[in-house]
Amino acid sequence: MPNVIGETKKAFITGNEAVAWATLAAGADIMFGYPITPQNEVMHYWTRLAPKHGRGFLQTEDEISAGFTVCGAVQAGKKAFTATAGPGNVLMQEPFGMAEAMRLPLVAIIQQRGGPSSGTVIYSQQEVTLTTFGGNGEGHRIVYSTATHQEMYDYTIKAFNSAWKYRFPTFVLGDGYQAKMREPLEMYNPEEKGLEIVKPFPLVGLDGHIGDNREPQHLCNIYSMEEELYEVVLDFVKDYNAIIPEVAEYQAQQCEDAEIIILTHGVVSRAADDAVKILRSQGIKAGSFRPITLRPFPTNDLRNVIANSKAKTMLIAESAYGQLDRLVKQEIYGETIKIENLFMPGVGIIDYDIISKVKSII
Repeated sequence: MPNVIGETKKAFITGNEAVAWATLAAGADIMFGYPITPQNEVMHYWTRLAPKHGRGFLQTEDEISAGFTVCGAVQAGKKAFTATAGPGNVLMQEPFGMAEAMRLPLVAIIQQRGGPSSGTVIYSQQEVTLTTFGGNGEGHRIVYSTATHQEMYDYTIKAFNSAWKYRFPTFVLGDGYQAKMREPLEMYNPEEKGLEIVKPFPLVGLDGHIGDNREPQHLCNIYSMEEELYEVVLDFVKDYNAIIPEVAEYQAQQCEDAEIIILTHGVVSRAADDAVKILRSQGIKAGSFRPITLRPFPTNDLRNVIANSKAKTMLIAESAYGQLDRLVKQEIYGETIKIENLFMPGVGIIDYDIISKVKSII
């Protein structure tokens, strides 16, 4: 792959700009998109960068078309992606469902905004349910929840590799804060980090003859018989469960002797990390757990952390009204640890909010 970054360098840029550079570094061929805040600059930066590096861009008539054109491009062997938010994420669930049904290596960047409907254009974590299980299907997706600009860069590159390696639609779940604010990060070419880039390949128009020297692709998204769909979905379940040990990611800090575990995801985990440090300095033994992949969820890892800690309580904090909470509870059903909540839909959570809640619980 051509070196598009040059030497590894520090940059002070927005999250959307970091995504645009990361997609370029990952070898993306083309972006299909439609404007919506707060992801617009992903498109803007990409359209500045793409012509210089022989890449393509098409603004479609709406988000539905943007999603379906990605589905078409990846079948032709192009490393294509899109980016959206809020109502655009809603509209794209139809093509996202098609990508799940046809096992297409679609990549989408989601910069969450507040809802319902058009809500706000600023910030929220209210697209968790939508992105993990929003489509027509069983949620066989890979969803990375990022907390920093460095992670937006790192996991955008990783999303392309995961999508093309495992052939499940893959999402980078950011938010309006990460999209718009500036902070330092390191930009690099993947090869310099020893990261092998998974090369795209065509899914249609293949050489050979079916039944002679190759099997049919079975790129199907509709089935005439109930039994057909049943068998296909069970195959998806088998394949998806097989990749969980390789794909699921999490971070845990100081949980071994913790009296309380603070569970967060995305940008809120930054506040949780600061809260743990402050609480520890005040003699309160707090720990933190952060799922990086919301799909597949690091279920066994969280169960192990709970089993090996001394904590009797877990605080789930999120900028939504229980979307992460519901996801966690369905994954660790049967655990007896007490669960408390800090729900602040559409509002940024800072360390003070978490510290105050922890002290009120203790």
